[in-house]
Amino acid sequence: MAMVTATALWAARRAERRSACFWAALAVGAAAAVLAAGLAEDPFAAMRLLSYGLFGFMPLVSAACAFLHPRSHRRMAAIWLVGFFSLEAIAVDAFLIEPHWLEVSRVRIASPKLSKPVRIALLADLQTDEIGPYERSVIERIAAEKPDLILLAGDYLQVSDDGRRRDLQAELRKVLNESGFAAPYGVFAVQGNVDNADWPGCFVGTEVTAVEETRSFEAGELAITCLSMANSFASGLTVPATERFHIVLGHCPNFALGDVQGDLLLAGHCHGGQVRLPGLGPIITLSRVPRSWAAGVTQLSGGRTLIVSRGAGMERGSAPRLRFLCRPELVFIEIVPE
Repeated sequence: MAMVTATALWAARRAERRSACFWAALAVGAAAAVLAAGLAEDPFAAMRLLSYGLFGFMPLVSAACAFLHPRSHRRMAAIWLVGFFSLEAIAVDAFLIEPHWLEVSRVRIASPKLSKPVRIALLADLQTDEIGPYERSVIERIAAEKPDLILLAGDYLQVSDDGRRRDLQAELRKVLNESGFAAPYGVFAVQGNVDNADWPGCFVGTEVTAVEETRSFEAGELAITCLSMANSFASGLTVPATERFHIVLGHCPNFALGDVQGDLLLAGHCHGGQVRLPGLGPIITLSRVPRSWAAGVTQLSGGRTLIVSRGAGMERGSAPRLRFLCRPELVFIEIVPE
């Protein structure tokens, strides 16, 4: 990329046409796309390499083109400078600010099935490879709210090395216990798609109940169905109704496309897209639900409510570690008597 960028700028400097800088920028962008597609071992790695081209080399090209334009073309030079500062501002926001700029969302639902209010905390996709101040603050924020019920929608640690993952599990357990991470109606956790087979080890010795297979529980006036990871991805899933206020918790929201007779359906997985564009919304959701369902509150048929959290963390591994117009999220839900 450095060679391509240097060659493109050298050619633009030698050319005396106003369009030379445009073609130089186009060449650098095309090279970034080709190299990302050719060198990456998976789609997330391709996104990472492409982000290096977009936020590393393209600003360099924009700044150089601003100075390459002669004084007679000051307006064009100004446009290139705007491009430089815009790309750098987006990069600062996406890589340095938004990933740890936690947003707390609050949702209120009324139901005739309850005689007293119930407060629920939903945490999805902590998805981290370190337990640092940010991860600790997320857990402590939930504990400080003292909800009646805490639900964890999967994807806790994203670490491939077994030894490192065991160390992080121990750190996570310590933070959970030190923060008083508990609730009167219980704390229930389901598996996410980045969680290894040993994921229940995150919660051994804590107040969290790790649910590996689809199973239902009763708590007060609530019925809680925790889905296995496979069932959460099943768009043809059937879950019968209950007389109690029925909460169905899964990792991926695909299950909401099936005949799931819950009053409140909760999921994560989509990260809200992690990158959202004005007027377009999420670029990808990695799920089968409509794009508008990938984050926030959606009213479904039969008086059902679907809530999909944007998640508290972000994709790790080979993926670019960024969020854009899609802040991490904690969701607190209050269900009140109708």
